[in-house]
Amino acid sequence: MIPGAFDYHRPKSLGEAIGMLNDLGDDARAIAGGHSLIPMMKMRLASPSHLVDLKGIGDLAYIRAEGGEMVIGAMTTQHDAIASAELAAKVPLLREAALQIADPQIRYVGTLGGNVANGDPGNDMPAVMMCLDASYEIAGKGGSRRVAAREFYQGAYFTALEPGELVSAIRIPTPTAGHRAAYEKLKRKIGDYAIAAAAVVVTLAGGKIDTASIALTNVGETPLLAGDAAALLIGQAPDKALFKKVGDAAAAISEPASDARGPVIYRRKMAGVMTERALARALAQTA
Repeated sequence: MIPGAFDYHRPKSLGEAIGMLNDLGDDARAIAGGHSLIPMMKMRLASPSHLVDLKGIGDLAYIRAEGGEMVIGAMTTQHDAIASAELAAKVPLLREAALQIADPQIRYVGTLGGNVANGDPGNDMPAVMMCLDASYEIAGKGGSRRVAAREFYQGAYFTALEPGELVSAIRIPTPTAGHRAAYEKLKRKIGDYAIAAAAVVVTLAGGKIDTASIALTNVGETPLLAGDAAALLIGQAPDKALFKKVGDAAAAISEPASDARGPVIYRRKMAGVMTERALARALAQTA
């Protein structure tokens, strides 16, 4: 299908973009890579009268270390994240997840900011950011604020963003050196959303699990932080029986929809299986 008619705007700065969004009001939508919004427009699920294209804002594409955080500009592409040696060394989970998003053509254009900001429960990065305890810098007419990724998602396509605001950057606390992480994603074919996926980050002390974080993709209206499941790991020596127990606990909080990817019972089971697999791979040398 063909989208409805719209006016196209291409600001050159973040301030100009925010000004446009506020002046144009509810009929305007920001667009980054466009891989979520354009399909919705083609299906007439979204019909904005104005598109504010953020591609011209070069200042929003960067990756840098600041103190104990890695800071990523919202217009940084998935390809740029994959190519960053610093991210690969300090936050390898991010690179691993980015490599599982769609295909190379899309990763050259799709942005991290767009992936986390629009509230699509099928997107991979929101759960990864929750698992990493990331926060988002949000810019608006009244200035900037920070919102934790774990508090950002309120429902399918509903987030903490207020009208006229944009996610301008992502801040990730640099994980402890020697941490273990993995992202396991089950999908029907290359480029598809996950049937279910799980991100895990753990640290070890004295052969036992010291800290743990688990988050799930596409098995609820929002990404899900499996806090109770992660708590089962603390103080335990890694083994397959423990991973199974934790996987079952993670699956228990999932509320997937029954769709072309499978019925509810299957997708919930796979949430647990993906959690088990992620833990087994992250802790392969100790289990």
